[in-house]
Amino acid sequence: MSEKNTNKQDKSKKNYKLNTDAVDRLVNADKKTYPKSKIDPGKKYRSQGFIDRIPSPIKALFIKFWFNGAVCFFIYWGLGMYVWDFLDMVVVLGVVMGMVTDLLVNNAFHFFAVTPGDNNKWMMFPKRKFWTFFANIIYSSLLVVMIVWIYNVINIILNMISGTDGKIFLGVEPIMFGLLYVAVDMLFIGMKNLATRIINDAKEKAEPHK
Repeated sequence: MSEKNTNKQDKSKKNYKLNTDAVDRLVNADKKTYPKSKIDPGKKYRSQGFIDRIPSPIKALFIKFWFNGAVCFFIYWGLGMYVWDFLDMVVVLGVVMGMVTDLLVNNAFHFFAVTPGDNNKWMMFPKRKFWTFFANIIYSSLLVVMIVWIYNVINIILNMISGTDGKIFLGVEPIMFGLLYVAVDMLFIGMKNLATRIINDAKEKAEPHK
């Protein structure tokens, strides 16, 4: 056998060995598992801009205030000339506010959350279920009734101070309505979060230590 043929065979053997070694490395590769990232995979495709740098409390309160004020502007001011009965307007406001909360506000919180569930503390019903749509309508209607009551109390107090009777000092407008709605909403959400924390702590203490 010539030296040329011998070199070809040696080269073929080396190539074959390299190929088999590569296959062995792939088969016997490290099967180490890595913890799943808590960050939503979709977040990495979204640029980290100005909105992402805003603190979560400021962002949450502004979202609530803006949507609530917008509902007051478009519904109370926009439909005020068509819906004459005040109780009917309260019902319409409550229904629309609940729909906006369930479909827009809560979805905005879920979208801006850095980790899943990070913004749940800003919502009364954070889980997205079929029944939460109706629960948000009922809850928002109760908040609207409470805000109407607050407006009445403020006007009664101002009338008592000024010595007048039946004068409307504080009328309904989007900015004040939005601020009152956020304040009452966060009061109830804070109570819910506190109650949930107390119950969870009690369950942890009741469980036997391992």
